[in-house]
Amino acid sequence: MTELPPPTLRLRIDSDALTHNWQTLDELSGGARAGAAVKANCYGLGVDRCLPILRDAGCRDFFVAHWSEVPAVLRHVPADQVSVLHGPHGADHVSFARATGVRPVIDSLQQAKLWTEGGGGACDLMVDTGINRLGVAPADLSAPLIQALEVDVLMSHLACADEDSAMNARQLDRFRACLPAVKHKEASLANSAGIALGENYAFNLTRPGLALYGGTPRAELDGRIAQVAFPQAALIQTRELQAGDTVGYNATFTAPRAMRTGVVSLGYADGILRSWGGGHFVHADRKLPILGKVSMDMIVLDLTEAPELAEGDWVELPYCLSDAAQQTLLSQYELLTVLGRRFG
Repeated sequence: MTELPPPTLRLRIDSDALTHNWQTLDELSGGARAGAAVKANCYGLGVDRCLPILRDAGCRDFFVAHWSEVPAVLRHVPADQVSVLHGPHGADHVSFARATGVRPVIDSLQQAKLWTEGGGGACDLMVDTGINRLGVAPADLSAPLIQALEVDVLMSHLACADEDSAMNARQLDRFRACLPAVKHKEASLANSAGIALGENYAFNLTRPGLALYGGTPRAELDGRIAQVAFPQAALIQTRELQAGDTVGYNATFTAPRAMRTGVVSLGYADGILRSWGGGHFVHADRKLPILGKVSMDMIVLDLTEAPELAEGDWVELPYCLSDAAQQTLLSQYELLTVLGRRFG
C-alpha cells in the first residue's frame, strides 16, 4: 500500500509531563500507590502513546471501562495489572476475562453470579457509597454471592471530590464501614480529585485519571500538574482579505480593514468545537485570533501578528485544560476526550 503523506494535524504528547504527573500523584497518595485510569483511549490521548510512559514511570495498576479496550492495553502490560470497571454482562465477558487474565470489577449481585458460575477467580468489587451509578449496595456485601468472591481490590467512587462537599466525608465513612464486611486484599477510593483530599482517602491504591493527562480538578493540584497534550495544525492556505470581506458560515466576522488570514485543517470533527470561537492559536508566543465560526474541518486565523507565516507552517492551540475550560465552558474531561482521531 502506498505510504500516506504526512498529516496536517498533530497532537504532541509531552512524555516528561505525563511521567511527572504520575509520579506527583503517586507521591501525593502517601502510603498508597497510584494506578492509572486508561479508559477512553487514555482520555483521548492514545493508549499506545501514553500507557508505555505510565508503565515505565512505575505504574502497575490500569483501569478501563469497556471490554473492547482490553486488547490495546494488553499490548503494553500484563493482564493481571488490568481491571475492567463495567464488569461482566454475559458469559462471553466471563470467558474473555478468564482467557486473558484481566480482572472484572463486580458491580452487582447478578455480575457476582455470572462470575462465580463461569468459574470465578480473582476479581475486584465496586461498592456504591453514594454516587448511585455502578456498585453493590453496602447492605448486599453480606450476601453469599459476594462473600464467595475472590476480591483483590474493594473499591468505591467519590461523587463530589472536586468540591468542598460534606458528601466526601460521608462516602469516606461509608467506605470504611464496608471494609470489614467482605474479605479483600486492598482498598481503593480516590480518583484524581480524591487524591487532593488527603491521605485519609488514599487507602492502598488510588485511581487517578484526569490529573495524569494535565487536568486540575482541585486547587490543591494547581502548579503541581503539568500540561500533557498540545494540539497543533499546519496552515493549508493563506489569503488577503479586504475591508468588508466576511469569513465562514453565516458571515459572523467582517474584516474591518485589509488583513492576512490563514486556514488550518481542523475543526469540530477533531474535537475543536464551536465554543472555541473568540479564542486564538499561537505561534512563537504571538496570538492568532480565530475568525468566524469553527467549521467541521477548518478554522480561519488572523495572521496580523505573524505576517511571515506561510502554507505548511505550524501553529498551536493553547490547551492548558483549566484555561481552556474557562474559554469554552467545556469541562476539562470533555476537552480531552473529544479530541478526534485525525491527529497524527
